[in-house]
Amino acid sequence: MAISRLQPLFLLLLLRAFGSLPTQAAARGGRDSSDDGDHRSFSRNLLEDKPHITEEMAHGYMSNTELETAIHTFGNRCSNISRIYSIGKSVNDIPLWAIEISDKPRQREAEPAFKFIGNVHGDEPVGREVLMHLADWLCDNYLKDPLATLIVENMHLHILPTMNPDGFVLRWRGNANKIDLNRDFPDQFFSVNNDINYRQPETRAIMNWVKQEHFTASASLHGGALVANYPWDGTRDTSKRYYGCPDDKTFRHMASVYSQSHYNMSLSKEFEGGITNGAFWYPIYGGMQDWNYIHGGCFELTLEISDTKWPKAVELPIIWEHNRMSMLNLLASLIKSGVHGRIFAADTGRPIPGSVMIKGIDSKVRASRAFGDYHRIIVPGEKYEVMASMEGFRPKSTHIVLEQEAANLDFILEPDRADGQMKLLYNDDNGCPCGNSKMFHVQEAHLWLYLLVVCVLLTLYLVFKRKGASKLLTYKYSPRRSVAV
Repeated sequence: MAISRLQPLFLLLLLRAFGSLPTQAAARGGRDSSDDGDHRSFSRNLLEDKPHITEEMAHGYMSNTELETAIHTFGNRCSNISRIYSIGKSVNDIPLWAIEISDKPRQREAEPAFKFIGNVHGDEPVGREVLMHLADWLCDNYLKDPLATLIVENMHLHILPTMNPDGFVLRWRGNANKIDLNRDFPDQFFSVNNDINYRQPETRAIMNWVKQEHFTASASLHGGALVANYPWDGTRDTSKRYYGCPDDKTFRHMASVYSQSHYNMSLSKEFEGGITNGAFWYPIYGGMQDWNYIHGGCFELTLEISDTKWPKAVELPIIWEHNRMSMLNLLASLIKSGVHGRIFAADTGRPIPGSVMIKGIDSKVRASRAFGDYHRIIVPGEKYEVMASMEGFRPKSTHIVLEQEAANLDFILEPDRADGQMKLLYNDDNGCPCGNSKMFHVQEAHLWLYLLVVCVLLTLYLVFKRKGASKLLTYKYSPRRSVAV
């Protein structure tokens, strides 16, 4: 291996061992970046293993036991719109309790899902408190406030108040094993975290959670700065520079929705508009944000919501109020904008778990297995070519102009024909894609397929003639009616 390749790997080992480089200063979720004279870099010294947290500072924050009680109390008080469940346990066997908020919390629906995660770093507890405020506000204002009602009835919100309960008790950054959980995920550039045997239980819990749920977007809450951070978090050569992901424009839009809705985040003198690209701020590797986007198709932001890592408890209500509209507007943006729809097989009429791509953007959003629904976040006010595809089917594409409201676009894909046979992928009774496909001879299927196409075309003609949407393919939450292609 060349020396030039060894240096980055050695650097990554240092990052994993100590959480960051000793030359870095200031902090996303406790990041440090050395002061280079630029207004975007500023010294905070927040990466100490044991920052000086006095009893006076800790007073007023919920303990882990009190937080667990608060979560279950919420579940009992708001049982009509919530579900309480655990995604796993910490190193010290503390359950990682999550709250699901929806008008149908125990059911899967063709709706977008969002997750908030707090307390990733043990010495940044603000997220624990703010997320419980968010849950309480939604419960108290459901059917009273239009924004609360919109969110509860049109999406599934999952809240994990603490990812790192052990670190909170120990008053340090990492978990009980002193591992920085925001450096413990598999990384796209380096293989340092690929050994599953060394992966922390909290990290595994998040990864399994993302695989089980079909999250559209998410955000983790940190302290130590006031900025909305977006991918990529690192660079291939470990240099500190702007390094955007394929959906850079969309991420900038999402970050701006949060920043501009905040009390004063967008007024930052350190970060233009109150947002920043992670690698441009300073690169990290093994971060949760990039892993979500690459492996989960989940658009995740890292939100620094408090300029102080561990502010006094008396400041928590103010911090909540400063972030309340940011959190609500970020959630609402998943419903009120973007492209939403379902993908169906033309031969069976059943939903299929295909993928959706936007021409010019090298990333895919996968539809769910149960309903074939997809939710693609894109910047409003522009023209797009949207394409749906799935193995065994012919891809389809169409052009749309996305205005300031959401667009509903359903796809009906025709089975592909090859080698004199027609290969059909189908779903079983549980809605799962089956690996054993049915094979039909083209000669036997021709007449049936032609009749089906005629029926589909006739149906579409009636739909457009009446200027209405198909009742089968409609979405209850969208301000616009569905269009099927």
